[in-house]
Amino acid sequence: MVAEVQQYFADHGASHIAVLGKTNQYAPLLLTTPAEIAQAAAGTVSLGLQAQTHTEPVSAMMVAAFGDPGLAMLRAQVSVPVVGIGESAFMTAAHNGRRFGIVTITPDADLLASFSTKAHQLGIAQQYGGTWLTQGDAHHLLANHQQLDKALTGAIHLAIADGVAAVIIGGGPLSAAAQRLQPQFSIPLISPVVAAANAVLDKLN
Repeated sequence: MVAEVQQYFADHGASHIAVLGKTNQYAPLLLTTPAEIAQAAAGTVSLGLQAQTHTEPVSAMMVAAFGDPGLAMLRAQVSVPVVGIGESAFMTAAHNGRRFGIVTITPDADLLASFSTKAHQLGIAQQYGGTWLTQGDAHHLLANHQQLDKALTGAIHLAIADGVAAVIIGGGPLSAAAQRLQPQFSIPLISPVVAAANAVLDKLN
């Protein structure tokens, strides 16, 4: 994800911004339930506080997990802008009143319900069209880009058939897939990492 953000900055005239990546040891690669998101929050806050006291203090922070673990807590404890890739993706997808949906590989019912809750919290519930799931085991799909892209493509077509005008590819590890698949679709496929990188630039400019 660090390389993805750095590339986005370079492509948008901000190659002077260095990206420092820190891994949350309290979180698995893919957060699949609200319980896992909650457990990851403490690690997020700890890393953020460490970054603020770094030899070269950071100017902004990004929580790079779609569930935005610890986002509100971290914002309350640091003095720099903090963006979450989930929140950024929702707001980007809902831009100009668009009806949007989410395509994801994680089927946990409580996790899916949390997406609706987030849309309500962000004031865009009326634009949220729901979530469409891929077929197949999430971890298996992550290990095979070809099968992942095929599964995502099928779910994206279902979302479009239901009338959404933008689709979030829901999951930090799926951001690259959003960019791979975009040329196949006329509506925006929202990469959460790209959305957050853009939000960082907005806050720093």
